[in-house]
Amino acid sequence: MRSAAVVGTGLIGTSIALALAARGVAVYLRDADLDSARTAASLGAGTTEEPPGPVDLAVIAVPPGLVAEVLAEAQAAGLARAYTDVASVKSGPRQDIAARGCRTSDYIGGHPMGGAERSGPLAARADLFEGRTWVLSPAPDTSTDALNAALELVALCGAVPVVMDPGAHDRAVALVSHTPQLLSSMVAARLADADETAVRLSGPGIRDTTRIAASDPELWVEILSANAGVVADVLDEVAEDLRATVGGLRALQSADAEKRAAGAQAVAEVMRRGNRGRSRIPGKHGAPPTRYEALTVLIGDQPGELARLFGDAGQAGVNIEDVAIEHSTGQQAGFVTLSVAPTAVPVLAAALRERGWRIRG
Repeated sequence: MRSAAVVGTGLIGTSIALALAARGVAVYLRDADLDSARTAASLGAGTTEEPPGPVDLAVIAVPPGLVAEVLAEAQAAGLARAYTDVASVKSGPRQDIAARGCRTSDYIGGHPMGGAERSGPLAARADLFEGRTWVLSPAPDTSTDALNAALELVALCGAVPVVMDPGAHDRAVALVSHTPQLLSSMVAARLADADETAVRLSGPGIRDTTRIAASDPELWVEILSANAGVVADVLDEVAEDLRATVGGLRALQSADAEKRAAGAQAVAEVMRRGNRGRSRIPGKHGAPPTRYEALTVLIGDQPGELARLFGDAGQAGVNIEDVAIEHSTGQQAGFVTLSVAPTAVPVLAAALRERGWRIRG
């Protein structure tokens, strides 16, 4: 790929442009908001000039409801030899494209499974898609050239391609992306008017659960509008679990021992199914989930402390598989939880204690 056009310079579009530009591809930026395109260009994502001729690939990075319109305009103008989009749903845009009579021989739907809580070009990163899944949804007549152009795009962005039918994709993202976004927002909404004393008790559990609740509501309304029915179906299933859990919790307050036992069973069953579901999430590098053990270390809030901790772990010959930080409210310290292979725990613990680190537990 020698040239590409990116239409839409938000977080996703600009991140793609940065990745392509870093690999020597000439990138031409377009956006209805010229200031956004200029901002992306100032970051090194490409140029706002018009391309001298058809580019190798045009990436349409606009909301799902606009994909067909932008594709039709781009094809009519002969912008590229092949086209793809990055919309987070695939069935709606495919139907709109068919309704507009757009060519599908040089088009392939796409969706990079990467993002961030922040939006806009200033939040973009060239490595946003490194190691992430990138769904491709070819039409029945999508050409080999268009497919190969999309595959090259995925490779240049460091992502992993997965081919899926549009309907299967939309059901999948409703389950693993769209519903979690709403549930995170619902949990975080409970904090909006909560007593300040309660909020100050927030720990890693609530921080992890509500991380994506910081996302842009307007952007998410556009995404959810294009997949509303499927997301509602998943939420119906969640609502059934909520009703069962609420009933179980009420029963736990009963004076009747049998009702309490039934309530405990109902709550435990939901949590057991949660355990099973959590265990199916792919682990490191997409491999089957691996059980690691955790070692929690007290760390001061000073520059260089994390680097020193990781350096000491490296000196001990231990590979850190994952890391989490728990901040202490009102104190200049926190806890870093290192996830490592079970056999490495005693080695790492001994090495860190020898170097003066305090280990919890």
